[in-house]
Amino acid sequence: MHGRALLAAAALLASAVTLTLLPSAAAQPWVGPWPTCDDTTGNYSAGSAYANNIKQLIHTLQTNASNTPALFATGSVGVGGADAVYGLILCRGDLSPTDCFDCGTNAGQDVYRVCNHTRDAALVYNQCYVRIAPTDFLASTNNTGFVGLIGDTVPAGVDVAAYDGAVTRLLNATLQYAVDSGSAPSSSSSSPRKYFATGQMVGLDPQLQLPTGIWSMAQCAGDISPAQCRSCLDDLLAQWWDVQFDRRQVGARLDGSRCNLRIEGANFYTGSPMVRLQMNGEVAAPAPAPSTDVVPGTIGGKKFSVGKLLGIILPIVFVAVIAVVVLYIWIVCKKRTSQGTNIPHPIAYMAEDFESIKSILLSLSSLQVATNKFDESNKLGEGGFGAVYKGHLSGREVAVKRLPKGSDQGLEELKNELVLVAKLHHKNLVRLEGFCLEDGERLLVYEYMPNKSLDNILFDHEEKRRLDWRKRFNIIEGVARGLQYLHEDSQKKIVHRDLKASNILLDSHMNPKIGDFGLARLFGQDQTRDVTNNIVGTFGYMSPEYVMRGQYSTKSDVFSFGILVIEIVTGQKNVGHYFDEQNEDIISIVWKHWTEGTLVEIIDDSLGRNYSETEVLKCVNIGLQCLQQNPMDRPKMSDVMVMLNDVDTSSLPAAARPTFFLDASSGYSYTSGDWWTKGLETSKGAI
Repeated sequence: MHGRALLAAAALLASAVTLTLLPSAAAQPWVGPWPTCDDTTGNYSAGSAYANNIKQLIHTLQTNASNTPALFATGSVGVGGADAVYGLILCRGDLSPTDCFDCGTNAGQDVYRVCNHTRDAALVYNQCYVRIAPTDFLASTNNTGFVGLIGDTVPAGVDVAAYDGAVTRLLNATLQYAVDSGSAPSSSSSSPRKYFATGQMVGLDPQLQLPTGIWSMAQCAGDISPAQCRSCLDDLLAQWWDVQFDRRQVGARLDGSRCNLRIEGANFYTGSPMVRLQMNGEVAAPAPAPSTDVVPGTIGGKKFSVGKLLGIILPIVFVAVIAVVVLYIWIVCKKRTSQGTNIPHPIAYMAEDFESIKSILLSLSSLQVATNKFDESNKLGEGGFGAVYKGHLSGREVAVKRLPKGSDQGLEELKNELVLVAKLHHKNLVRLEGFCLEDGERLLVYEYMPNKSLDNILFDHEEKRRLDWRKRFNIIEGVARGLQYLHEDSQKKIVHRDLKASNILLDSHMNPKIGDFGLARLFGQDQTRDVTNNIVGTFGYMSPEYVMRGQYSTKSDVFSFGILVIEIVTGQKNVGHYFDEQNEDIISIVWKHWTEGTLVEIIDDSLGRNYSETEVLKCVNIGLQCLQQNPMDRPKMSDVMVMLNDVDTSSLPAAARPTFFLDASSGYSYTSGDWWTKGLETSKGAI
């Protein structure tokens, strides 16, 4: 993204229009956010009633939108008061509910920062449009909160007239399809309509010199009538060239609170286009609607489709599988109870939990095909609870975790991971795509992360050079954002309990996602800590109160996060690695250099001098604050996020001596006593 605003601006539909120059979609996907911020409505401060109302409203909107076929929701909070806020979210119609929810999460995190805390803000992302305002803009059908975006200029030599004609024809056809798609009555009179269409221009004239083609999208908010949708889109089309796109850009968007149009020089949506046009003026055959009725069959002389058969058989198979799993776990639990092991009764949680996730149940045969029958060549690695295989499922890459067959080891972890992750939606958490419980197999299917885990790169002498400081800071911030969601923003308050570098996965752009929720525990709304007799986790990352007394809380994860931050800055493992052959651990060395003002000596050598000294000092300060002995002295993850984004580092609290501090002269003398040695002895055999 170039990220520079054009100097010219024009009035459109009585709204302020921000024109932003962007590269073509082929060069880099549009991610966002791109805002329109109305500073005439006043500002609000972090932690104020208006800020809290925004947070509450966006969470409600993203939940409602992701649970509605239209992927659209409106709402308000605090109506009648001085801090009333109204809002809307409209997700791209081809998204999954999870992606729609994730986009709302991004908006909730960005709205304060991006718009400099103005009360009226509209944010455009690749996946959704979000608007919040102190006045009831929902009562009007005007396309307010408008954001206009443009891409690269059409290359020299292109027949501009032909290009204009192609775009106009494609937009006309696409918007008509969108209006028609929402004209049919919805399943419920109270449900929003879904106005959405995608298009493609095929058979391009070689004179256009656009090798990748032209793709389009049209969409309306689900609370307006078909006539209002058509009028809104027509208004956008009328303004398309005259107001904004006189430079003939390849890639352009007009987004507002009631409707939007989009053209790209590369495909940006999923699935086949709903409208196909030929450059020669003919109408190409539209893409067939998705159908599960792929191969017909016969039963008793009557024709049945595979889709219909699956609709009958799968629910029966699902119930049978769940019954077998429940019975199996009940037998195991009964056996363990007779041996004195105290674990929750399975029937209390299995039925309700599995009912909520049955929509992502996958067949064993589909996963065998996806992984080539779990061929060793597709094996990505093996963890404490089974092997992980790379696979291709429905045209996308996935990672399939396969728990060992014939053993009850990891069964509790499977239940935790399956139920917890399916209910979590955040861009910094690994997304669960599906699961399978069939023929003794227990399989979890996740989105594939091409750069694997952080430890594979960070602790490899050559690979770590791929992690410049900007990527490392982004990883620290992303992990912090994911933990904040788990601890404070998700419907279920969750402690991960095994946060470490090997459980931080990296996508193709090195963006971090927290994975492996096998050890995670839920908290009630008013619960702050719990106690366990089974100390599990990874040495070097566990907090002292957890190792010594079995007490775990969100502050246990904060401690682990502090260790992770120090590792990212130094490029060294916390356990088993030492500097300059001294008998001192990394945390001790970092503290020593912190107090002596010589921190530069222990920053990862692979960074050279290519880093922000201010940001490095800030991160080490935060890491040390997270390593305090008393959990109450450690910051919350929301506080960590504030500190990470605070430009003025002088306002950060001073770090105190961390509890994990080894004095080389005494061998194992800690500031809080020899808790680590005692904890190691106490927890032997429990991990």
